[in-house]
Amino acid sequence: MQVLHSLPPFDHPDLIVGTETSDDAGVFRLRPDLAIVNTVDFFTPIVDDPYTFGQIAAANALSDVYAMGAEPTTALNIVGFPKGKLDLEVLGEIIRGGAERAREAGAVVVGGHSIIDNELKYGMAVTGVIHPDRVIRNVGVQPGDALILTKPLGTGIVSTALKRRAASPASVRAAVASMIALNKQASATMRRFPVHACSDVTGYGLLGHTFEMASGSGVTVVLEARSMPLLPGARRLAGKGNLTGGCRRNRDYLKDKIAIDRGVKSDLVEIALDPQTSGGLLIALPNADADALLSDLHASGVAAATLVGHATRFEDVSVRLR
Repeated sequence: MQVLHSLPPFDHPDLIVGTETSDDAGVFRLRPDLAIVNTVDFFTPIVDDPYTFGQIAAANALSDVYAMGAEPTTALNIVGFPKGKLDLEVLGEIIRGGAERAREAGAVVVGGHSIIDNELKYGMAVTGVIHPDRVIRNVGVQPGDALILTKPLGTGIVSTALKRRAASPASVRAAVASMIALNKQASATMRRFPVHACSDVTGYGLLGHTFEMASGSGVTVVLEARSMPLLPGARRLAGKGNLTGGCRRNRDYLKDKIAIDRGVKSDLVEIALDPQTSGGLLIALPNADADALLSDLHASGVAAATLVGHATRFEDVSVRLR
């Protein structure tokens, strides 16, 4: 983000969403009733099974389109592959996993690009479509809004514990199931409500993405630590120090930007800072509509959807965890 802030912004009458507010994707208007949504994401493996890794990476890339309220249409594979170190069958399984998630999303994989790399990497560049007047941004939160999170937290912690052989099979299964799940249904459901803002919770963790939403909207968001939906075993694993480097970077970045009440347990703080892979949608909408949205999300299969906080007029900080 520091690099992006140093670059001159692009100015075009049809650029609806650029880089100014750290939004989930870029949006460009093609005609009065049609805009395209562009995003890209890739990373190194976080699980051992290549097919599962491909599913997770694709679901993660597709999530940015869903957070904007758009429908994904096409995808391009992005591959860094250590030639001579891994069998090509591994790459085939990764791409097969990605294609399965794209197909479930209704998107068509139209090609891609690969390079020889010392470390395996995979992801997708995804294009979606949306009406220009229906774009949901990560700014626009209003005082009195409720904030709903649609997936449990702790994927970074569980993935770290998995590498250390410290995670239980139940924790790993739950984390994988969450990461490969598309935000398709959550996105479709929220579009039936007067949503003010939305972001998917990924690398900056719940606290980081909430900060982006709150600071860009000029409000304070109060998050309830004990209301956060958690993966099985996440608190225990966090308490035993299974933390990512990204968690520490998030802490350093946010230390003078947010407030954490002294009564919040340290393991819950770590989970709130934990970088998520293919995390849920964080949705802000009028409090009067929150119960109905939660009911519809649960009825549509988004079982983890939980009310995690509310917005007020700006106080002393943009985000408070209590």
